[in-house]
Amino acid sequence: MRPFLLSALLLGLTVPAFAQSAPDAAVRQIVAGVPFKRAAAALDAGHDQWIADTITLTEIPAPPFKEAARAKAFADMLRARGLSDVEIDAEGNVLGLRKGTAAGPVVVVSAHLDTVFPEGTNVKVRREGEKLHAPGVGDDSAGLATILSLIDAMKAGDIRTRRDILFVGTVGEEGPGDLRGVRHLFTKGKYQGRIGAFFSIDGGGLQSVTTAGTGSKRYRITYKGPGGHSYGAFGLVNPMGALAGTVTGLYQIKVPAKPKTTYSASVVGGGTSVNSIPQEVWLEVDMRSESAAELAKVERQFLDVVARSVAAENAARDTREGKVTADTKKIGDRPAGQTPATSDIVRFTEAAYRTEGINVRQSASSTDSNLPMSLGIPALTLPRGSSGNRAHAPDEWIGIEKADNVKVRRIVLAAILATAGAN
Repeated sequence: MRPFLLSALLLGLTVPAFAQSAPDAAVRQIVAGVPFKRAAAALDAGHDQWIADTITLTEIPAPPFKEAARAKAFADMLRARGLSDVEIDAEGNVLGLRKGTAAGPVVVVSAHLDTVFPEGTNVKVRREGEKLHAPGVGDDSAGLATILSLIDAMKAGDIRTRRDILFVGTVGEEGPGDLRGVRHLFTKGKYQGRIGAFFSIDGGGLQSVTTAGTGSKRYRITYKGPGGHSYGAFGLVNPMGALAGTVTGLYQIKVPAKPKTTYSASVVGGGTSVNSIPQEVWLEVDMRSESAAELAKVERQFLDVVARSVAAENAARDTREGKVTADTKKIGDRPAGQTPATSDIVRFTEAAYRTEGINVRQSASSTDSNLPMSLGIPALTLPRGSSGNRAHAPDEWIGIEKADNVKVRRIVLAAILATAGAN
């Protein structure tokens, strides 16, 4: 690959028209080389190790904000594979560096350590034929295991890259974690300002590549009022009335189908007893969009609904004992973003798929890639395996059939090597 192309990729520049076939040529050259063929053979031979690593990591609980045990195990696995500068950073991310042959921006290959499942969840893996079943077995234990298999393959192929490759296990990707691990990596960590491209291994399927980050805004609204006896104090303002008005008003907001924009009144709680007007109730709401502008728009409309619902309740009922108020707290803020289809990281990845006879389907999702996308850094989310379903459910499963899973790892490896400048 010509130096200009690598520089353009890592600096986010546009490649001139005369070089449009260069990504395909670069990937074909890598895949045809002896080092890659040795690496591909190692991916095939190491399939059972990939399964074993997936099981090992899955059975180490990693609930939200409690990923430390899995982080330690993953760090030990990276050290055992000979990576340098292996460490657990201040946020809890695991970092391991594979040195390149030249100075320049770093290429990150990442998977997340945390799961959505609370402490105490049974994470014992059950194997049934060509499937593994367990909470978190795919999302994202298999992604971490895929990183280990890629490192093994690069070592077996004695592959050299111009750019350093930083392998990362991030914390806080799921739910309330709000991308805290990858946010730290890009804004506070030792590699801040040095990352030129980012791959997240956090998806499933042979064709789908995430090129757009679905942003989200999440709020917890706590409504308070004077409360009282449901019979004796009847007629006083009721925080539940304001909450109900908020939910009704939210579902009257019109959002575009494209770019896809959504909202959900997701969790409610509060109250004292069935025969009491509650003093306090709360509501949690999730809003998402592929467009930062549309997300901001629906957020403004929602906050206006909250204010109007409180005002309507105070106007509708007696406030002699006090008014209803609403405490608005943002509990999640994932930026939206997109890596252009014309960018080299996308074109290298598409070329890697084409070497296996597969046409890529670009998609949008909410992953660690959201953060670098929002900063204008080229980022993609690639699959951890060929099949799976029921992510975030106790009956989650992944397929472990050999042929397609090894194919996925060959594709991912080729895309990473092209981006990092294999020589």
